[in-house]
Amino acid sequence: MSVSYWQDRASGVSEYDVTIIGGGLAGLSTAFWLAQSDSSLKIAVVEKYLVGSGASGRNAGFITCGSVEHFNRMVGKHGEKQACAIWKFGEKNLELLQEKIIGSNAEELGLESKGSFSLAGSEGEFTELKESAALMKNLGINVDVLEEQEIKARLGANHFVGGIKYTGDATVNPISLLHHMKNKLLIPQGIEIFENHEVFEIQNHGDKRIVKTNLKNFESDIVVLATNAYLPLINNYFADKIYPTRGQILVTEKVPRFMEGPCYANFVLDYFRQLPTGEMLIGGFRQLQKDTEVGYSDQTTEEIQTALESFLAHHLPPLKGKKITHRWSGIMGFSADGDPFVGALPADPQLFFIGGFTAHGVGLAFHTAKCLSELIFGGEVPSFINARRFG
Repeated sequence: MSVSYWQDRASGVSEYDVTIIGGGLAGLSTAFWLAQSDSSLKIAVVEKYLVGSGASGRNAGFITCGSVEHFNRMVGKHGEKQACAIWKFGEKNLELLQEKIIGSNAEELGLESKGSFSLAGSEGEFTELKESAALMKNLGINVDVLEEQEIKARLGANHFVGGIKYTGDATVNPISLLHHMKNKLLIPQGIEIFENHEVFEIQNHGDKRIVKTNLKNFESDIVVLATNAYLPLINNYFADKIYPTRGQILVTEKVPRFMEGPCYANFVLDYFRQLPTGEMLIGGFRQLQKDTEVGYSDQTTEEIQTALESFLAHHLPPLKGKKITHRWSGIMGFSADGDPFVGALPADPQLFFIGGFTAHGVGLAFHTAKCLSELIFGGEVPSFINARRFG
């Protein structure tokens, strides 16, 4: 986030009630909920590149509940009551997306509500998954346990000893979802979106804040930082709260559809799904290069890309030898404790923020943004997304 003297072409200041930095799912969602709360607000969304250029347009499109851990570990970490609340929070996220954004456009946006599978490559992980399923059923969460042969029959997947299926998850084309939000919901409400505007400074100006970009300056009462992994580049407050983490993905050529639904494997570290048009998407394996899969470089690496290909050949016979059409990476924001957060900077209560989705942005951001909007208007937010938990 730096702009040279020569690139700084802004002159004068434009006035808004709220300036949101970040044109990804968190930023657009925050704009949506603020406008829902007060339609008279004048809101600017400022994006460095194009809407969806970051992780929001580079993820796998899983709209899933939970966190980066199996549910039994969530219970061990949070207790049953809060683990259940976190899970229900994700369920509400999908419900809100369908009600407020997707509506009758499910096919256009590539939405498929087929649930999601968690697969075990070892007896030890299968034991944890069965423990998770028992806890979930006891809490009223609809989940099924599958043995090895059921996985082969329903997913065409080999070398998994068992798994579970949660029926309430979905998948979507994330960039189509973002563009739908931008084109059909935000602009008619009077929200202005400024793409290719790089922020390089936030200044105090009396009781106002000025967001300076290379092309335009924005003055407002409130600024929302919605850059997720890039929050530490804006303010040092986030240095020990969010960590930029790279995720890599590849996509194959089309094959006839054979999978019932999207899957996680290897303790939620790896994930794959067959797209509505037949291509296979697979991502993960960052555990192979923990030291290098951090920071802001979005290049792909040979070791992880090879591992993704080997996984397909080993577990999914219909994909063996198929052409790889796309390879990419994206920078995710992992929070210090694995849960997202909203709040205001302790040193400046006019600067609010949202982030830390820890690889579950599509499954959490829309509902989290609703909570941020409520916080801005003086409401309370659930303790597990309140940044005050960091002290």
